[in-house]
Amino acid sequence: MPTALQLAADDAALLAAVQRSRKLLHKRALMAGVASAVPVPGLDWAVDAALLSKLIPAINKEFGLAPEQIDQLDPKKREQVQKAVAMVGSVLVGKFISRDLVLKAAGKIGTRMATKQLAKYIPLAGQIVAATVGYAAIRYFGEEHMKDCIRVSKQAQLRLE
Repeated sequence: MPTALQLAADDAALLAAVQRSRKLLHKRALMAGVASAVPVPGLDWAVDAALLSKLIPAINKEFGLAPEQIDQLDPKKREQVQKAVAMVGSVLVGKFISRDLVLKAAGKIGTRMATKQLAKYIPLAGQIVAATVGYAAIRYFGEEHMKDCIRVSKQAQLRLE
């Protein structure tokens, strides 16, 4: 499985978008990790949903794939982007993001989230595991979304500025 950096390696603008997105992702994943360590039922799910509902649009924007950016494209290019989104199969690229949509898409990381829930109730060691899993789950989700954005951008031959 190539990383987002590897997928973007042949395009300087995509590489820059990946690097900016990874900075955002790292900050949000740290916040998710901290929230995961707190043994309050449901707190981490709410924090994760809130973080992702802000993170995903920010990543979309870095790749020129925010809904308002797509709307500004000429009709032919907009159609190419929509076809590329359908081919990649992403439900988050180029869409207005709601918490419900994020939670639905987070099914990909469901096992990790369940592990995090169980681990956090074991004193100290469990909280460390929950924080680590919380961080890793958000990182994974964000990295996969960046890969989708790169694939859409390449498929639609979208040029970043």
